[in-house]
Amino acid sequence: MTTSVHGPAEASPASPRSRRALVAGSVGNFIEWYEFGVYGYLATIIAANFFTPEGGSDVEALVKTYASFALAFFFRPVGAALFGRVGDRIGRRPTLIIVVLLMTGATTLIGLLPTYATLGSAAPWLLTLLRAVQGLSAGGEFGGAVSIMTEFAPPGRRGLYGSWQSFTVALGLLGGAATAAVLATVLTADQLDSWGWRVPFLLTLPMGLGALWLRLRLDETPAFLQDREERTASAGSPADATRPTDATRPTDGTRPAGATARETVKAIALGAGRLMGWSAAGYTFLVVMPSYLQSVLDATFRQALIATVVANLGFAAAIIPAGALSDRIGRRAVMTSGAVLAAVLAFPLLNVLQDASVPAAAKGFAVLAAGAVVGLMAGPGPAMLAEMFPTHVRYTGLGLAYALSNAVFSGCAGLIITETIKRTGNIDIPAYYVGAVCAVSVFALATLRGDDHRRALRDR
Repeated sequence: MTTSVHGPAEASPASPRSRRALVAGSVGNFIEWYEFGVYGYLATIIAANFFTPEGGSDVEALVKTYASFALAFFFRPVGAALFGRVGDRIGRRPTLIIVVLLMTGATTLIGLLPTYATLGSAAPWLLTLLRAVQGLSAGGEFGGAVSIMTEFAPPGRRGLYGSWQSFTVALGLLGGAATAAVLATVLTADQLDSWGWRVPFLLTLPMGLGALWLRLRLDETPAFLQDREERTASAGSPADATRPTDATRPTDGTRPAGATARETVKAIALGAGRLMGWSAAGYTFLVVMPSYLQSVLDATFRQALIATVVANLGFAAAIIPAGALSDRIGRRAVMTSGAVLAAVLAFPLLNVLQDASVPAAAKGFAVLAAGAVVGLMAGPGPAMLAEMFPTHVRYTGLGLAYALSNAVFSGCAGLIITETIKRTGNIDIPAYYVGAVCAVSVFALATLRGDDHRRALRDR
């Protein structure tokens, strides 16, 4: 039986518990993406400290740095499966407390890690190990954060509430970029290379303690509590009385709350396909850009960071309006528009950056627009995923869909782009990458129902 915990009615006012869930869910995302942003922005400096033994080239070191970057993303699906399973069994709240502790500890340790010059070949291996731990915890973060945001969301506001997950991604990336920019301004290049790069990672410790305090005060979601109560009550019932059969499956295209494993796996794969454009365009335009501008277009570190900050401002500005708009006109319309625009504009936007004769203001507008296009996909994305899964597999399902998409299309973006440019000499590779992935994503997004935003979450 499907219960309408969050019905498709008109938007309702938020309760204090809903607002508290929004803040507690958002803060962990901020820390996670702040760190991932910092790692991307400081990639050239990290490469020099950990991956450049004598005789190694800068490009080779950068490729190894991005390989470590990608490795963390490939641990995300493992973390999503592991912590998602825990979150669907014991609750969203305790699981989110565990993952924020892991993320905070691993990131702080990176700031304390000896470099290659001090520790030798063990240094890059230790860095990679800590990146793997970060990947595990980040994999468990998304599913839980989106679950509590959407399960606590008032009717008619799932898109808006879910968009805060993406918005705190933008804030985290902006926070990382701002921290790196301040350090690049107040420190000399030698100071930044020798010890200044550690500061952004060490700042995670007080932020993580604040996130822990907020999550300790968080309530469990009503949807999870109801699901657990009903499953406990039906534990002694005959299996054929509680498990949906072909005869009892709805014929209107919706999936019953008791979705089979096969249906869940299919939904995970489809969800990853719907997110792939967001993943590829987001990391290419918002994280990989600094290193691309420096290594390919000979921009300075400060110029690259400024461009990235502007792109992330466009990203942040579009997310919440896009999420709110999707509550009115649907997730499909908004996300498809973003994917189409990203595919169509990838080459023009990149060519503007490559042309030395283009004024700085025009380049600024180009990167601002690139960020805004990604925001159109990122705003409705979390709510879209939450609506694909019933309560008892929502944490796992949406977390895995997101993690798989990011592992393949975000985590590998820097590695693919850098290595392909190195081998081919073609500086248009980022545009090819974004355009191709977003074009495929459009087809996956076309399978969305136009009225999913008006339907209740599939709670048991």
